[in-house]
Amino acid sequence: MTTAAHFTAALRDRQRLIGYWSLLDSPVAAERLARLGYDYLAFDAQHGLFGYQGLLNNLIATDTRGSTAVGMVRVEANDPTYIGRALDAGATAVIVPLVDTARDAADAVAAVRYPPHGRRSYGPMRAQLRIGPDPADTHEQTAVLAMIETADGLANVEEICATPGLDGIYVGPSDLRLAIGGRTSTDPGVAEEFEQALTRIRTAAAAAGIAAGIHNGDGASAARRLAEGFTFASVAADVVHLQQVATAHLDAARKGSGA
Repeated sequence: MTTAAHFTAALRDRQRLIGYWSLLDSPVAAERLARLGYDYLAFDAQHGLFGYQGLLNNLIATDTRGSTAVGMVRVEANDPTYIGRALDAGATAVIVPLVDTARDAADAVAAVRYPPHGRRSYGPMRAQLRIGPDPADTHEQTAVLAMIETADGLANVEEICATPGLDGIYVGPSDLRLAIGGRTSTDPGVAEEFEQALTRIRTAAAAAGIAAGIHNGDGASAARRLAEGFTFASVAADVVHLQQVATAHLDAARKGSGA
């Protein structure tokens, strides 16, 4: 099983890591996904279908025997309560959405670190069984990632990346494409501007010596972004892939049977 310490060290060392993104509250699916070889499973508490109990159950399932993955959570908002609950449930890393400024990034870092380095409240419930429980160990093993997905976030990306204690940034491509003027989250009309934004983001992360991650619809796209210089990439997402595979099998069955 991949440990939190090993994962966080690799993340901070800007090693290449690949994760899978989950929107569905299915601990049984998480158990299977955790054994496939991914470095992390990311559970989306912002847009996914998770209540707190579901989030807890999926983090527990990720620690199944034979797992290669740690649990990561995109929290609902840059709020100490949401961040603390995800960490107390056993998340190794949190992705904090809608970070617009260095001040926002500093607030996210403070919510992850115990005093005197931050303001996380001590009560690591499940987390103490595998991360910590000593604050120093927790700080070593737990990572905080800021999402770059807004016009302000892009404009301030260099200052955000320079925030003390921030372990990395994570690109939300759908929101970022809208932020730079796209009519839809996949608008090809802003492709050049989008690629320029990605170059700026990963360059800023490299200059600051922190990890740079990005969301991707498939493995081929993840491979491309890693080759370009991103250090970790998520393949997304279970609900989409379930529909795609089920549709492909349905089409094959109809064509093969003449139905």
